Formats: sequence, C-alpha cells, structure tokens
Amino acid sequence: MKTRIVIWGTNEKDEKLLIGIALNAAENKVDIYTFPEKQATEVFYNLMMNQWREGSELEFPEEYSHIERPLTMTESLLPENLRVERTDLIQRAQTEWHFVVLSAKLHRSFKEEIAEIRERIQELESFDRQVWDELKDFWQKVQGHIRDKNLFRDHARSLKENVNELFSELKKFRRKMDEEFKETSKENAARFHEKLQDIEERIKEGLGLQPIFNELKEIQRDYRGTKFTREDNKKVWDRLDKAFKKVKEKKYGPGKSGQSSALNRITRRYEGLLAAIQKMERSINRDKRDLEFQDRKIADSEGQLEAQIRQAKVKMIEERIHSKEEKLADMHRTKEDLESRIKKEEAREEQRMKEEEKEKVQQGIKEKIAEEIKEAAEARDVEVDAEKLEKAAEEISESIKKQKKTAESVLDSLENTIGESIKDMGDTIRAVAAVVADKIEDALQSGDGQEEGKESPIGKMQGKSDLEAGKTSPIKKMQGKSEEE
Repeated sequence: MKTRIVIWGTNEKDEKLLIGIALNAAENKVDIYTFPEKQATEVFYNLMMNQWREGSELEFPEEYSHIERPLTMTESLLPENLRVERTDLIQRAQTEWHFVVLSAKLHRSFKEEIAEIRERIQELESFDRQVWDELKDFWQKVQGHIRDKNLFRDHARSLKENVNELFSELKKFRRKMDEEFKETSKENAARFHEKLQDIEERIKEGLGLQPIFNELKEIQRDYRGTKFTREDNKKVWDRLDKAFKKVKEKKYGPGKSGQSSALNRITRRYEGLLAAIQKMERSINRDKRDLEFQDRKIADSEGQLEAQIRQAKVKMIEERIHSKEEKLADMHRTKEDLESRIKKEEAREEQRMKEEEKEKVQQGIKEKIAEEIKEAAEARDVEVDAEKLEKAAEEISESIKKQKKTAESVLDSLENTIGESIKDMGDTIRAVAAVVADKIEDALQSGDGQEEGKESPIGKMQGKSDLEAGKTSPIKKMQGKSEEE
C-alpha cells in the first residue's frame, strides 16, 4: 500500500501545479507539496513518479510550497484552494491511509510491549514461566493481527525477529533450569523408589497390610506435592500404583487388585481438577495483564476510532475474565467437595483395612483352635484304640482259659470213660473166657470131632465174637463215644 501520491492539480488561480502528497503515519498527518508548472520539468516529474513516490527522498527545486494537515475521516486530504481531477484517487488514499495510521499505531504498541518484556527478561536471573507465557501469548496475539492483515509485512517481520530474539534469551534460562530440574527430579525419584522398594519387600514377606497401606497413603500425598520430569513421574506413579494393587491383591485375592476403587477414581479426578485450576488461573492472569495494557493505551489513543476499538477490546476482556472467574469458582467448589470425599474414602479404606486385619487375626485363631481340636481328637482316638486292644486281649485270654478248662474237663471225662470201658472189657473177656472154657471141656468130653458140614463150637464162638451179626464191640463203642465227646 503506497503512502505517497503524485498528481496534477490547480490552485485557486487555476494555475497548474504538480502536487505531491505524503502520509506521516507516526503523527497521523499528511504533508502536501506543490510545484509550479515551470518547475515541474519532465525530468523532475519522472523522478517524483519513480523515486519519491516509492519512498526515496529528493532534492526539491527552490520554488515549492509545503502544507501540513491532520488526517481525518471527515475532512479532505487537500485544502480547499487545491483541486484535482482524480478525486477518487484522493478519497481512496484517505481511507487507506487511515488504516495505515491505525496499523502503525498497532505496530508501535506491539513494539512498546516487546520493549517491556525485553526489560523484564534482562532483569531475570533464572527462567520465569510467567514471562515465557506472556511472550507466548503476545506472539499469538500478533499472529492473529497478521492473519487478519492488520499489520503490514515489514511490521510483521520486524515483530517476529524481535520475538524470536526474546525467545532465544528465555530458552537459555530454560535449558539451565531444565538441567537443574532434571537433577532434582532424579533425586526425588530415587527417594521414592527407595521407599517403595522397602514396601515391596515387606509385602512379599507377608507383613501386616494395614501399616503398609497407611504408609502408601503418606507416600501418595508426598508424591502429589513433588515435581518430577515426565519420565520420572511415570516411573514413580507406576510403581506406587503397583504397590497399592499388590496390597489389594493380598486383601481381596487374585483378580481383584486391578479393580479401580472409589478412592482411586476420586483421586485421579482431583489431580486432573488441580491441573485445570492452575491452567485457568494462568489464563485469567494473562487476561488481566492484557486488560491493564489496554487501559494504559486508551489514554494514549489518537483519534476516536482507536479509542473505541480499545474500549471494545477492554469490554471483551472484562467479559472473558468474568466468565473464567465463574468457572474457576465452580472448580474450587468441586475441589472442596472432592477433598471431603477423599478424606471420607481414605477413612473408609482405612477402616476396611483394619477390619481385614481383624478378620485375618480371628481366622488365624480359629485355624489354630481347629488344629488343636484335631490333634486332641487324634490323641483320644489312639487312647480308645489302646483300650479296645487291651479289652480284646483280656477277652481272648478269658476265652483261652475257658477253652482250657473245657479241654481239661473233656480229658477227665475221657479218662474216666476209657477206664470204665477197659474195666468192662476185662470183665467181659473174663466172662467169655469162662464160657469158652466150659464149651471146650464139654466138646472134649463128647468126642473127637464134629460131623462134616458142621462148624465146631469154637468156630461159631469166634465168628460170633468177631462180628456178632452187625453189632459193635464194646471197644468201638468206647472209641465212638470218645470221638463224639
């Protein structure tokens, strides 16, 4: 967009003039130069068109006049005594130059803001996150005006170079701070890992869960207030979370330790809310600084339009701050509610742990009593078996004694029977012998022998005595009786 015009015109005497009009954006004014026709030679005219109009300075001839006028939207660029045929060119220039003036003011205001930030950076001894955020927000604001083409290309380039330079200065401080922060984070992480290592060993040894759980809660509270690098933060949190899960697995059994408890869910929500609150507070502080900046610039505004634009911006910023403050108040109320719920859940969790410990102790006592009862019962069973064996031995002994007595009685009876039988047999033999003797004596007296076909008396006697027609001898009878007995 050109800020100089070369045009032919006339004065109040209708004398032909070469007119050069230049914008003085810094002061919101225009410089008007007029040259009489006799001075406006072809050479000078070409120099005005090709060099002065493009921004170069020329040595003017001796005869010329200079007029300075304020740039407004209501009054013409030219005074009443000067007239031109291309009034449209003058009107377009007036409109465009008003924008140029506003853009130049915007550029100057940005340069002043950069100067303030530069001054603050020069006073820094270490990295300041707030200054970094201010510079970042400032550049985003400048980029918005560049996209909207409210700044000329040269102005945008100049601002970008200055901002990059300031970012480089801050990055030097940040690199140093990052190195120190990494070292601090490393030390903090080592401290937490040492505590968690001790807890993991105690969990593995099967020590009391309630003291371990309470210690884990203390570590968790300490963890929330400790700053780590992203890598160290993840390692510490993963190990802490794993320790909590191990305790729960010991409490509830395998497969249940991974379930998210109400306390964990509320804690995660609380931590996310804290991060959101910090972000909202930083955003409100940036808006307040921007508001202060706009308030300062309203007093220095040149022209009613610029003042109105800044007042409109102030109004928008105030509304934005009001809306964000309402959201922040809601966040703080939610924070208080979550803190109360966390305390209740921690108390409830602690009570559950105590009950678990109590049940564990009671269960151990029950198992011990049951084991003692079992051992006592086994001991009684052994005593009962010994008593049974002793009683059975006594019964067997008594039975043997009874059987012995019976055997002795049988033997006595047998002896008596045999004795009587032998006595009877002797008497019988003696009686038979007497009869036989008598028969033999009779036979001898009666003759020498018997008739043929007849059996002698002795043979008959012998056959009869041996068989007796199927009768059993007294000895057989005695033997049969003894066997039956």
